[in-house]
Amino acid sequence: MGSMSWIHWVVVLLIVVLVFGTKRLGNIGKDVGEAVKGFKKGMADEDKPEQLNDQSRNSDSNASTRNDERSQR
Repeated sequence: MGSMSWIHWVVVLLIVVLVFGTKRLGNIGKDVGEAVKGFKKGMADEDKPEQLNDQSRNSDSNASTRNDERSQR
């Protein structure tokens, strides 16, 4: 009574397809895929503000350096 053989998994898969239908299973797969993409995008967007802040700090310091050089002339 250990693990199930591949024949058992095929039977389970057939029953799931009969109960839900292929169209509904396809929609569920599509929804799960979009949810995963949205999650990955959200995680990537979370990192971007830090990078943008670093870039804006660099551009601000570069601008102040340029202003100092101009005032010295």
